Amino acid sequence: MSHHSAPTASRRDFLKGVGCLTVGFVMFGAGPLAAASAGPELPGSLQDNPRINAWLEVLADGRVRVLTGKIEIGQGIRTAVAQIAAEELDMPLERVEVVLAETGRTPDERYTAGSASIEQSAMSVRYAAAAARQKLLILAAAQFRTTPGRLTLRDGAVHASSGRQLSFAQLLGGQQLTDEVRLPLPLKPKANYRYVGRSIPRDDIERMVRAESYYVQDLRFPGMVHARILRPPSYEGRLASFDTKALQKAVPGVLQVVIDGSFVGLLAEREYDAKLAQDYGRLHARWSGGRKLPADKPLAEHLRSLPAVEKRTTDKGNVDALATDATLRASYFKPYLMHGSIGPSCAVALFAKDTLHVWTHSQGVYPLRDSLAKLLKINPDNVHVKGVPGSGCYGHNGADDVAADAALLARAVPGRHVRVQWSREDEHAWEPYGSAMLFDMAARLDPKTGQITHWQHELWSDTHSTRPAGSPEKLLAAQYLAEPLLPKPEDDFSGGIYRNSEPYYDFPAVRVDTHYVQGPLRVSALRSLGAFGNVFALECFMEELAVKSGQDPYEFRLRHLTDERAKAVIRKVRDMVRTEKLAPREGLGVAFARYKNKAAYCAVVAKVAIAPEEDGATVRVRKIWSAIDAGEVINPDGLRNQTEGGLIQAASWTLNEEVLFNAQQVTTRQWEQYPIFRFDEVPLVEVAVLDRPTELPLGAGEAAQGPTAAALANAVFHACGKRVRQLPIRPEKLLA
Repeated sequence: MSHHSAPTASRRDFLKGVGCLTVGFVMFGAGPLAAASAGPELPGSLQDNPRINAWLEVLADGRVRVLTGKIEIGQGIRTAVAQIAAEELDMPLERVEVVLAETGRTPDERYTAGSASIEQSAMSVRYAAAAARQKLLILAAAQFRTTPGRLTLRDGAVHASSGRQLSFAQLLGGQQLTDEVRLPLPLKPKANYRYVGRSIPRDDIERMVRAESYYVQDLRFPGMVHARILRPPSYEGRLASFDTKALQKAVPGVLQVVIDGSFVGLLAEREYDAKLAQDYGRLHARWSGGRKLPADKPLAEHLRSLPAVEKRTTDKGNVDALATDATLRASYFKPYLMHGSIGPSCAVALFAKDTLHVWTHSQGVYPLRDSLAKLLKINPDNVHVKGVPGSGCYGHNGADDVAADAALLARAVPGRHVRVQWSREDEHAWEPYGSAMLFDMAARLDPKTGQITHWQHELWSDTHSTRPAGSPEKLLAAQYLAEPLLPKPEDDFSGGIYRNSEPYYDFPAVRVDTHYVQGPLRVSALRSLGAFGNVFALECFMEELAVKSGQDPYEFRLRHLTDERAKAVIRKVRDMVRTEKLAPREGLGVAFARYKNKAAYCAVVAKVAIAPEEDGATVRVRKIWSAIDAGEVINPDGLRNQTEGGLIQAASWTLNEEVLFNAQQVTTRQWEQYPIFRFDEVPLVEVAVLDRPTELPLGAGEAAQGPTAAALANAVFHACGKRVRQLPIRPEKLLA
C-alpha cells in the first residue's frame, strides 16, 4: 500500500480476509531459538497465540504479502523478510511484497529496537512460512490423491510428478488457514537456498537516491495544512503571553493558532507561513519559569553527586582484594549524545469520522496508538497508526513527540490532514538524547601470569529508554498542556544502563555496580543504549592493562576468552591489518564486544593519524576494519551496510559529538555547535563477515558502536601516547 492510500482501505482489506492465507506468530522477548525440528517448545508468544493467523497473505493472483510489525530504519528488514518468505515458500522474490508496521494490519511487535528485527520478526516469518508450506502440501495431496512428500512447491503453486499443478489461490478457494503452528516443523534445507545468504539489493535505496517520495517528510495530501510548534526557551518554561492578533497581522497566511496551556501550535495553508509564524513567536512570545540546568560544574562530577538507585548487576567471586591491591584504576566518561536525525522529525495526522489517523516514523506503532488514545481520551480502536520510514531515523528521537503534536492539532481542523514538521532547532533542542555516563574501573593482574584475577566496574547513568509505551506523560506535548501530564520518576531502571557492562571475558572475580540517576537533560534510547559507553570504558581499560603488563593487545584479549567465536573475530581483524605500515604519529587500536553478551560478535581496529601540536593535534581516522559474526546471514550486503554505518556513526560520536548546555537551555541547537562527521572526515571502512549458516541469526545493527569508540581511543594512545578517557576526543584534550 502506498503512503498516499486512503487510511481506511488497509483496515477494510485486513478484515475482509477473503482469498488469502494468513499465518503467523509473534516472538516478543524470545530467547535463542532452538533448531525447528529439535525445539522442546514453541518460541516466544507463539505459545499464547498459536494459530496461523497474522503474518502471511496469499493473494488471489498468487502473490504473497508478508506482514511485519517492524519498521524500516535502514536495517533492510523489508528485503530480508521477503528473502525468507520467498525461500520457505519457493516463490520468486519479485512476487513477495512486505507491509511494514501498521495498527490493525500487521502484528503488534512493540518496538523496532535492540537489533531484534532479524532475530524476532524475520524468524517469525520463517516459521510462519514453513507452517504455510506444510499445510499447502497437505491440501494439495488430498486433491491429487497422493502424499505430501511426492509434491513440490514452485513459483506459487504445488506441482505433482504427473505434471498437474494447483496455485496457492486455487488450493485455498477463498478460505483462511487457522491451524495451530506446531513443532516439529520442517524448515527448508539450507543446501537448497536460493535467496537467503545472498546480497539482494534493497529497492528502497534506489528511491532514496532518485529523491522520490519515500520518507514521512515527503507525504503530501490534498488540502493538507502545515504546522509548527512554538516551544519555550527552556525545559518546563510556561507561556506567560502571546499576542495572536499581532501574529495574524504580521503573518496573514496563519490559518489558526492552537493554545492549550503552554502548548502552542501554528497552522497555515503554506509551510513557509507556518515557519514565519514560528519565527515571529520565538521573538515575541513571553515565557516564565524554566528548570535551571547544572552548568556550574563538570557533568561527570554532577552525575557522581546525584542521588541514585543502586543495583549490583554482576557479582561473581570476591573482589574485595581490589580495595588494597588494584593493579590499575581509571575513570571514563561519555557525554549526552544526539540522534541528530538528518531529516528533523515529522508526522501527518487526520481526524475524520471520530477516528484519528497518523502517519509516523515511530519505531512502535502500537505503543504510540495506545499513548495517543490516552492523550486524546479516545478509544484505541479509533486510532490508526501507519509506519512510514523517516529520514536518517533510528532510536527514540522526536518521532513519537511530533506525532503527538500532529494528533493534538488535527482535532482543531477535522477532516484535513495536518503535517507537523520540526525545525533543526526543535530537533536538536527537544529530542530525547542518549544519556551521559560515568565509569570507575579497577582490576588486578596476577604478577606471575599476567592474567586478570579481579575486575570491578561501577557506573552512573540516567535511563536509556523513556519510550511512551502507552504512557502519554512521556510525550513532550503532554507535559505542556493546560492540564499537564508529567512523567513520574522511574521506580526501576532498564537493563539498557548496564548493557555490556559485564565483561564477556573470563575473569575469576567480577563485580558491576550500577547507580541509576536522573540527570538534567531529557533522555531515551539511542543506538546501542548503554553498550556504547560500557564497551568504551571496558575495552579502553583492557588496553591499558595490556600496555601496563607489556602484553600484545590481541593476545591479551584472546587469553581471557573461552568462546571460540569471540576469538575468531579478533583473529580475523588482526589478520586484516597485519600488513599495515605506520607513519610517525599514526596508531592502530583494537577493541571487541559481543553485543548484549548474546547477540553478534564484533571486533574493530582503527587507524588514526594525529596532526602535530602546532597544527592543533587534530585526529584523522585513516581507516576502520571490522570482523563481525552474526550467525546465519540472511543478506550479507545488508549486514555489511549496517556495520559500516555503525563504524562511521560511532567514530563521529567518539571524536566530535557532545550536547552542551548553560544554566537555562541546551546550546547545541544547530550543526555548527553539534558537528557530526562531514564527508571529508569519513574514514575508509572494511568489514569482513564470518558467515555461520548453521548457527542462529544474531542481532547485529548495534554491534559496532562500542568497539569503535574504544578502538579509536586506543589508536589515539598508540599514535601519541595520550590516553583520553573523556569523550569526545577533541584536539584540546590532546593538547592539555
